[in-house]
Amino acid sequence: MADETTTTPAIPPEAAAAKEQPAAPKLKMRKPKQRACDEKDAKGKLCAGHLKRWYDYPREIEQLVGKGAEIYRCEFCKVLYRPDPKQQPNSYTIRY
Repeated sequence: MADETTTTPAIPPEAAAAKEQPAAPKLKMRKPKQRACDEKDAKGKLCAGHLKRWYDYPREIEQLVGKGAEIYRCEFCKVLYRPDPKQQPNSYTIRY
Protein backbone atom coordinates (compact mmCIF):
# COMPACT_ATOMS: atom_id res chain seq x y z
CA MET A 1 0.00 0.00 0.00
CA ALA A 2 1.15 3.50 -0.74
CA ASP A 3 1.67 6.06 1.96
CA GLU A 4 -1.07 8.72 1.84
CA THR A 5 0.63 11.88 2.98
CA THR A 6 -1.11 14.41 0.76
CA THR A 7 -2.08 17.63 2.41
CA THR A 8 -5.05 19.75 1.54
CA PRO A 9 -4.38 23.44 1.09
CA ALA A 10 -5.74 25.61 3.87
CA ILE A 11 -8.46 28.03 2.81
CA PRO A 12 -7.98 31.51 4.28
CA PRO A 13 -10.92 32.71 6.42
CA GLU A 14 -11.60 35.64 4.06
CA ALA A 15 -12.14 33.28 1.12
CA ALA A 16 -14.37 31.00 3.20
CA ALA A 17 -16.51 33.96 4.27
CA ALA A 18 -16.83 35.10 0.66
CA LYS A 19 -18.13 31.67 -0.36
CA GLU A 20 -20.78 31.66 2.36
CA GLN A 21 -22.30 35.03 1.43
CA PRO A 22 -24.87 34.66 -1.36
CA ALA A 23 -24.69 36.96 -4.35
CA ALA A 24 -27.10 39.88 -4.55
CA PRO A 25 -30.34 38.84 -6.27
CA LYS A 26 -30.97 40.03 -9.79
CA LEU A 27 -33.49 42.89 -9.89
CA LYS A 28 -35.40 43.69 -13.08
CA MET A 29 -38.29 45.93 -14.13
CA ARG A 30 -41.53 44.28 -15.22
CA LYS A 31 -42.79 45.06 -18.70
CA PRO A 32 -46.40 46.26 -19.11
CA LYS A 33 -48.80 43.43 -18.15
CA GLN A 34 -45.92 40.93 -17.78
CA ARG A 35 -46.89 37.79 -15.86
CA ALA A 36 -44.08 35.35 -16.69
CA CYS A 37 -40.32 35.55 -16.16
CA ASP A 38 -38.26 36.41 -19.24
CA GLU A 39 -34.87 35.42 -17.78
CA LYS A 40 -32.66 33.10 -19.85
CA ASP A 41 -30.22 30.59 -18.39
CA ALA A 42 -26.66 29.91 -19.56
CA LYS A 43 -27.91 27.74 -22.42
CA GLY A 44 -30.37 30.40 -23.61
CA LYS A 45 -33.47 28.56 -22.41
CA LEU A 46 -36.32 30.82 -21.26
CA CYS A 47 -37.39 30.37 -17.62
CA ALA A 48 -41.08 31.37 -18.11
CA GLY A 49 -41.87 30.99 -14.38
CA HIS A 50 -44.91 32.76 -12.92
CA LEU A 51 -44.19 36.11 -11.24
CA LYS A 52 -45.73 36.01 -7.80
CA ARG A 53 -46.16 38.93 -5.42
CA TRP A 54 -43.66 38.58 -2.57
CA TYR A 55 -45.03 40.01 0.67
CA ASP A 56 -42.73 38.74 3.43
CA TYR A 57 -39.21 39.15 2.07
CA PRO A 58 -36.11 39.03 4.32
CA ARG A 59 -34.27 42.07 5.67
CA GLU A 60 -31.54 41.88 3.01
CA ILE A 61 -34.13 42.29 0.26
CA GLU A 62 -35.90 45.03 2.24
CA GLN A 63 -32.65 47.01 2.34
CA LEU A 64 -32.30 46.55 -1.41
CA VAL A 65 -35.85 47.49 -2.51
CA GLY A 66 -37.14 49.56 0.42
CA LYS A 67 -39.61 48.94 3.22
CA GLY A 68 -43.10 47.93 2.10
CA ALA A 69 -42.19 47.96 -1.60
CA GLU A 70 -44.31 46.04 -4.10
CA ILE A 71 -41.99 43.30 -5.38
CA TYR A 72 -42.51 40.18 -7.49
CA ARG A 73 -40.37 37.02 -7.60
CA CYS A 74 -40.11 34.27 -10.20
CA GLU A 75 -41.21 30.94 -8.80
CA PHE A 76 -38.33 29.04 -10.47
CA CYS A 77 -35.22 31.19 -10.85
CA LYS A 78 -36.01 33.61 -7.95
CA VAL A 79 -35.27 36.78 -9.98
CA LEU A 80 -36.88 39.84 -8.41
CA TYR A 81 -39.05 42.22 -10.43
CA ARG A 82 -40.11 45.76 -9.62
CA PRO A 83 -43.60 46.72 -10.85
CA ASP A 84 -44.11 48.53 -14.13
CA PRO A 85 -44.01 52.29 -13.39
CA LYS A 86 -46.72 52.99 -16.00
CA GLN A 87 -49.13 50.49 -14.44
CA GLN A 88 -51.26 51.34 -11.42
CA PRO A 89 -49.96 49.60 -8.24
CA ASN A 90 -51.82 46.49 -7.09
CA SER A 91 -51.68 47.59 -3.45
CA TYR A 92 -54.95 49.07 -2.19
CA THR A 93 -56.72 48.81 -5.55
CA ILE A 94 -59.97 47.51 -4.08
CA ARG A 95 -61.13 50.35 -1.85
CA TYR A 96 -64.68 51.57 -1.37
